[in-house]
Amino acid sequence: MTTASRRRPGLAAVAAYAAAITGANYLTSRYGLVHVGPGLVTTAGTYAAGAALLLRDVVQDLLGRTWVLAGIATGALLTWATSPALAIASATAFLIAELADMAIYTPLRTRGWAKAVLASNTVGAIVDTLLFLGLAGFPITTAAVGGQLVGKLAWATLLPVAAVLTVRQARRAVSRNTVRA
Repeated sequence: MTTASRRRPGLAAVAAYAAAITGANYLTSRYGLVHVGPGLVTTAGTYAAGAALLLRDVVQDLLGRTWVLAGIATGALLTWATSPALAIASATAFLIAELADMAIYTPLRTRGWAKAVLASNTVGAIVDTLLFLGLAGFPITTAAVGGQLVGKLAWATLLPVAAVLTVRQARRAVSRNTVRA
């Protein structure tokens, strides 16, 4: 994909990234902690925050690291209208988590997209969870950390990665069958 052809989907990805950050913070400010399973709670915005971790990788691939930082700043500015305290906690947690995420994603990207996403999102989710809960004034308990990680890793990382890999495999199979025909 050329630089020019990456521009439009890249800008859409930045907008989705900033929207995921803003949405996560809005849901958290409105609903606080919610139950996600037996003995597990999470902030209401966890699934949107998990989606943001995945979108960060898309933005980096299409437009680069500077645009990732622009997405974090935009999400923080939009969140400020809802909750200045959450905006600060979120921006700090996302910035540090995304820097950790990038440090892992960038070198692993050449070994395959899925490996890079799974490894970087795992680290990013842990860092984001611990920092955000602490900075936003939520309890850092096994139930809260476990609930956040289930939401960010199982639902917002593993399922989308599995879906992408399944679609890619299906396309390859169709392509192989078309070539043979």
